[in-house]
Amino acid sequence: MSIKKTWYKSWFDTEYYHLLYKKRDNLEAEKFIKKLVKAIGLKKNHTVLDLACGKGRHSVFLNKLGFNVTGVDLSDNNIDYAKKFSNNNLTFFKHDMRCSVGGKFDAILNLFTSFGYFDNDLEDFKVIKAIKNSLNKDGIGVIDFMNSKTIIERLIKKESISCDGVIFNIDRFFDGKHIIKKIQTIDNANCYYFEEKVRAYELSDFKYMLNQLNLSIINTYGCYNISEFDKDSSKRMILVFKNKR
Repeated sequence: MSIKKTWYKSWFDTEYYHLLYKKRDNLEAEKFIKKLVKAIGLKKNHTVLDLACGKGRHSVFLNKLGFNVTGVDLSDNNIDYAKKFSNNNLTFFKHDMRCSVGGKFDAILNLFTSFGYFDNDLEDFKVIKAIKNSLNKDGIGVIDFMNSKTIIERLIKKESISCDGVIFNIDRFFDGKHIIKKIQTIDNANCYYFEEKVRAYELSDFKYMLNQLNLSIINTYGCYNISEFDKDSSKRMILVFKNKR
């Protein structure tokens, strides 16, 4: 059986996506966010947009650190779940990241490779344009992306993972432009097929898109410890940018 819906509902909006990735390291994520907000100079009560917030785990933690946070995501299921944590300084709503949210923010964070999943480069460019349009004059944008070069070089081509009785058989490959996962999901007697495809952007690609919008990279980090980016060895490519002076 193959589930065919719109691109985000066919995988990212299913229970299986969250099941496969449920063991993500929350402690590592919180340490990263603490280091990041210090590195970019955010102050308590600054306004933060968590763009593609998922179920809101990062938004909730940012709010606990004292920030006024808005989380947006395209998934109905994610937003319905995240809204349970809402308060006067933490709000969630469904939104397409290719469009400006409305209002201005001191920081806009797009974390943990939540970029590059649209069908073509123009749609991804719209995301960066929307970020620019929603930043305050001196606001900071952050895109936390994979270092495509090292990911491709170290790609695990086949893997089988068991989570709560569900089997995920994963095939990974690089098609020259995208890193693609083909995911066979076996749940009791049911078998489903999903695909996760992300554009393998490199630093030069981001520099080009940002420059087109008069945005300038001010720092590039290579891991969640906020160390310097190395194109040949870093696992991550964490871009910090703002409007050019």
